Amino acid sequence: MERRWIAAGPRTPFAKSGGRLSSLDAIAISQPVVRAMLAQLEGARPDFAVWGAVMPNLTWSNVAREVLLDAGIGQNVAAFSTVMACSTSMVGALAAAAMLDDRGRSLAMAGGADSLSRVQVGLSQRASDWLRALLEAETLGAKAAVLARARPSTFGLFWPSATNRTTGKSMGEHMEMTLGEIGTIDRESQDRFALESHRRAVAAWDAGFFDDLVVPAPGLARDTIPRPDTSLEKLARLRPAFGEGGSITAGNASPLTDGAAGVWVATDAGLARLPPDLPRVELVDWEIAAVDIRQEGLLMAPAYAIPRLLERNGLTYDGIALWEIHEAFAAQVLATIALLEDPQFLRDRAGTKGTFGTVPRERVNPNGGSIAIGHPFGATGARILSQAAKELAGMAPGTYGLVSVCADGGEGTVALLRSNGGGSG
Repeated sequence: MERRWIAAGPRTPFAKSGGRLSSLDAIAISQPVVRAMLAQLEGARPDFAVWGAVMPNLTWSNVAREVLLDAGIGQNVAAFSTVMACSTSMVGALAAAAMLDDRGRSLAMAGGADSLSRVQVGLSQRASDWLRALLEAETLGAKAAVLARARPSTFGLFWPSATNRTTGKSMGEHMEMTLGEIGTIDRESQDRFALESHRRAVAAWDAGFFDDLVVPAPGLARDTIPRPDTSLEKLARLRPAFGEGGSITAGNASPLTDGAAGVWVATDAGLARLPPDLPRVELVDWEIAAVDIRQEGLLMAPAYAIPRLLERNGLTYDGIALWEIHEAFAAQVLATIALLEDPQFLRDRAGTKGTFGTVPRERVNPNGGSIAIGHPFGATGARILSQAAKELAGMAPGTYGLVSVCADGGEGTVALLRSNGGGSG
């Protein structure tokens, strides 16, 4: 079978919503990324593009097409959009990989963006129905009849949020429920994990790791969220974010973030069209899991996907040199690890035949994760894939890495990557 490759793409700096990127919507914030990717092709074009954004907007439907047109890519590059909550741009990359066939399709641009500063407020469905009836009424009498039906309760607004439609609870509330079921993850362990995420992200920036992964956005050249001055004491003073008695806080959860990120997906032939020094790794296999959100945890799908993927490829946890796990919450990563090390869970719920050992904590998110770097929903998957590609490409040939992203709705995507020992394919 023809190999599939993930090659590192650029991203914008990430900033908290309401901050330095707040004037840009998802299309505008994608422009520096797409233009930087086009520059890497030196006048050529990808065969197609996949781009996604999670937060809805009434002024566009296919955000991928709009992003490419505004970037000046030309009218003849097809583009389609993906939406899968926090897995949006990762599932877009997997979809692109499945479509590549070297019959005119060998290189795809994938990615995504979100601006949590530019969330569009809409009319409630009841208000929309009333307004449409008013506009469609053809006589003054008909319009008067519609106006007479109006009540104060008619005029509601809809504000998109992180609340799950089925349960009516936020992701944080669901995560608190999962913590209660597991029972072994305390507040201090979550704060320690968050502190380490900040330390590693700051160290990676200082060491130059992000220099060729981040392109400037208007007025901003570096992530604004990593905190070199945070501490356990500061984190411990923060109040629970999802009710008294909880342990998830603004400090050990990923913040609402603005940003965009891209990643390249290629066959061997497509890889030859990219700069030879661009970090790339082989996409060996992938798994998408879906779970019962009322019984198995809204954000716990990766705990099912990871062991299934590793079992299929004959690997144990110690055989994975790099673990890149999306940090929706410190609690989510710690809960996933706890389940991965639980033999009963692996047997009875994940459905695997054996155990896989102990997850090597020191290999998890060595350059920081979403808690410190930020989490623009549609961009996170591409950010993590590109970050993993750069880190893993510098390891010995045959070294394995794993990327895992949980998603609202009880889904999760996991990819198994393998180094070819450097920047060239």
